Amino acid sequence: MRGDDRQPTSMFSYVSAEDRVPADHPLRPIRALVDEILRDMSREFDGLYARVGRPSIPPERLLRAQLLQLFYSIRSERLLMEQLDYNILFRWFVGLEMDEPIWVPTVFTKNRDRLLNQEVARQFLQRVVDRASAWMSDEHFTVDGTLIEAWASQKSFQPKDGPPEGDGRNFHGQTRTNDTHASKTDPDARLYRKSFQSEARLAYLGHVLMENRHGLIVDGMATTADGHAERDAALLMLQKHARPSRPRTLGADKLFDTRDFVDVTRQLGYTPHVSQNVKRTGGSAIDRRTTRHAGYEISQACRPRIERVFGWLKPLAGLRKVKLRGLDKVDSLFVFACAAFNLRRLPRLIAMAAPPA
Repeated sequence: MRGDDRQPTSMFSYVSAEDRVPADHPLRPIRALVDEILRDMSREFDGLYARVGRPSIPPERLLRAQLLQLFYSIRSERLLMEQLDYNILFRWFVGLEMDEPIWVPTVFTKNRDRLLNQEVARQFLQRVVDRASAWMSDEHFTVDGTLIEAWASQKSFQPKDGPPEGDGRNFHGQTRTNDTHASKTDPDARLYRKSFQSEARLAYLGHVLMENRHGLIVDGMATTADGHAERDAALLMLQKHARPSRPRTLGADKLFDTRDFVDVTRQLGYTPHVSQNVKRTGGSAIDRRTTRHAGYEISQACRPRIERVFGWLKPLAGLRKVKLRGLDKVDSLFVFACAAFNLRRLPRLIAMAAPPA
């Protein structure tokens, strides 16, 4: 029998959003982890807000909404607010009531940018790493960097001194370098190309330190783009997590095969399992004393796992071309996205098995 297609004239429901979300939905264990972390950060949030005045958007809701934007590849804040308006799952995750009004996109953006600074993002990532430490290796790591295209066009790349060169559209035949030119819309972006075969773009660099057991992120940061940034950022992250009393290994690609990087890595207590670049002038900084061990081959086999990290951060989390301007904002978003990557994977690891002894 065919049912009657009656159009509802009004909507009244006594079923809460909590009851509408399935018990086995993947966001449920993530929400539990996020709530625990945000409760731990409550004291830090208190220091960011004044004690008097009109209440703003709760910081917990701002960060949960930002996580949704990363998890579901929502390309703009306006679309995120649209989803929050009618998506019951999104309302439940953020913590909104069914009939609670949604924020204006510009209000949400301004409040989020004031909250999600570098310090808050790193504290959030560190708390995620602390909760995942039982499933993470503290001996074997991999480091690498990736290109993040800036939210600036080539025509904004104008001379630092002197009048602009026309409207910036036709720059063929001109010599443009980071020493003489800068972007008018994003001064922190640098003209950079990842390889000799690729075109130069206004970009930043994102750097990740990954542990080799399950491919979780230990640390991350974004920097301006130049030829030394990947090695410099790697050394900064290694120094932060160095434990000289315990032997450790570090896998990396041929870009890191320089004598300065290898020497400093060894001083920090890491054995550099770096891919050999035999075509470099002077030869590779890694010799048979390192490559003859079985651990070197294992590190080289684990090293490609870091591409999975970039494969999620860039196309899915929306960091292929970042929609923020300024190094501070780009770094904050990149670090927060690293925490989101761990949160996405951690519930599966917890469900699969107990932490190794």
